[in-house]
Amino acid sequence: MRSYQAMLNNGETLPIIGMGTYSGENDRETTEKAIRTAIKMGYRHFDTAKIYGSELALGNALRRATHDGLIEREDIHVTSKLWSSDHHDPISALQQTLQRLGMEYIDLYLVHWPVALKAWVDYPVPAEEDFEELDMENTWSGMERCLEMGLCKSIGVSNFSSRKIEELIDFACVTPVVNQVEMHPMWRQRKLRSICGDYGIHVSAYSPLGGPGNAWGTTAVVDHPIIQSIAHKHNATPAQVALRWGLSQGSSVIVKSFNPRRMKENIGALDLTLDDWDLFEIEKMEERKIMRAEYLINDTTSPYKTIEELWDDEI
Repeated sequence: MRSYQAMLNNGETLPIIGMGTYSGENDRETTEKAIRTAIKMGYRHFDTAKIYGSELALGNALRRATHDGLIEREDIHVTSKLWSSDHHDPISALQQTLQRLGMEYIDLYLVHWPVALKAWVDYPVPAEEDFEELDMENTWSGMERCLEMGLCKSIGVSNFSSRKIEELIDFACVTPVVNQVEMHPMWRQRKLRSICGDYGIHVSAYSPLGGPGNAWGTTAVVDHPIIQSIAHKHNATPAQVALRWGLSQGSSVIVKSFNPRRMKENIGALDLTLDDWDLFEIEKMEERKIMRAEYLINDTTSPYKTIEELWDDEI
């Protein structure tokens, strides 16, 4: 996996396939077992967050793998995220994350959402009264301080729209290295990728298969006739085609499965090559913007209130 790296704007690298560790069941033993299996398969990038509840399991699994000689710490990339109730003190939040992980530093720390919640909100679906005004300039200053203190190697953002990126750039002393957003062949993020490219910000794709199993998720990506046809042509799976498309756009992808067969299938996307005709065909696919837009507007963590506002900003 070390040859499959993206170069970030600060000179650090990021493995282009990462394993997401969120689980609705949040079973520590299952999560640890899946992470150990992933390490043996060659995964070297692990994505977690305070709100996922998986930091402790990830830390345990990585320590045991290191102790057993499967990996060295410098070969592993760990990403975690600042939850929206911790904007007032990113340093303390990251220190708590490090304590749960049992690590001295993480490789990448992201602002999870461009919204602020009251300090006691530690659940993923907040109510309307849980929100408070966001001072992103103060938050980002705290993120930059985390970097200066050596608590992380890189800082970035997640779920930031084109407009939010440009607002951040106006006052940031350190440009974010990554913007992690939903992206797949039916939600291609053209405008956002262009804006991020202008500032050298790497786009990392979560839900790169369309997010089946999530509230907004759909199997429409892997079930789409174009994806199915390309998979048949290359003797690959639809999931591999969707993941390879994301990689072909210069993005990294965060895959989420604890099933060993699917984990092996997902990392196998690294061995697939799509030709120009394949990419042309994928560009024909209709984007499922209305479904995603309606979810974002109804989701209380989203800053969008109308479809027109979302379209104008295009996340």
